[in-house]
Amino acid sequence: MRKTIIAGNWKMYKSPKQALDFAHSLSDIEPNETVRVIVCAPYLALPLLKEKVTLPLEISAQNVHQEEEGAFTGEISASMLTSIGVDITLIGHSERRQYFGESDDVVARKVRRALSHELDIILCVGEHLEQREAGEEESVVSNQLKAALSGVSKEEMKSISIAYEPVWAIGTGKTASSEDAQAMGSHIRKELISLYDEETSSACSLLYGGSVKPENIDELLAQPDVDGVLVGGASLDPESFRKLVEAGNRK
Repeated sequence: MRKTIIAGNWKMYKSPKQALDFAHSLSDIEPNETVRVIVCAPYLALPLLKEKVTLPLEISAQNVHQEEEGAFTGEISASMLTSIGVDITLIGHSERRQYFGESDDVVARKVRRALSHELDIILCVGEHLEQREAGEEESVVSNQLKAALSGVSKEEMKSISIAYEPVWAIGTGKTASSEDAQAMGSHIRKELISLYDEETSSACSLLYGGSVKPENIDELLAQPDVDGVLVGGASLDPESFRKLVEAGNRK
């Protein structure tokens, strides 16, 4: 049975102390064996969070480099993450693709590297507004999936969740309708059947990301192929994030 995932992506916000204060304010969250609650924190906050925070709050990195080590100033390797106990990372977020030039090939290499260190992955895919307006959203997402999952085995897919984030709905206040989210979730599910099989597809948790907030999360999670959310702005406030977690527990 695939799990509901409520993941907050803090992006470039929160000092280590602010991150820890946030986590402590949610220390009373009740564990739910069908729900994973994840915060994707800045690198500087990861060691403190891993030292001080316990389940049900899981701690994820926002990115990982595709090489094992080397002269890559400012980057963080998978082995560095695992050395402090981090076992989850985002890969392929639209902001990484847009602002840092991460190609499908780079994303695929990051997936392979993360899997080699037994990291769980939230793999992000999604189209730009002009691609949606041209009716290309499904082909864009299919191509991203095929590239990122090239060489990934059925067994390794157990470590991967997929987040659909329409780029035009991230930080803009615009939200894809629940029907749009479901349509793409269904498409991703079919693509996974094509790449693997129905069992693998059915077991993979699919997230929606893009201006998710407490006011719209219930409608999104009501869709059969939306198993969770990847939340930006609404994850920065602990009470807002608590409401999102409560919605996940209701699913």
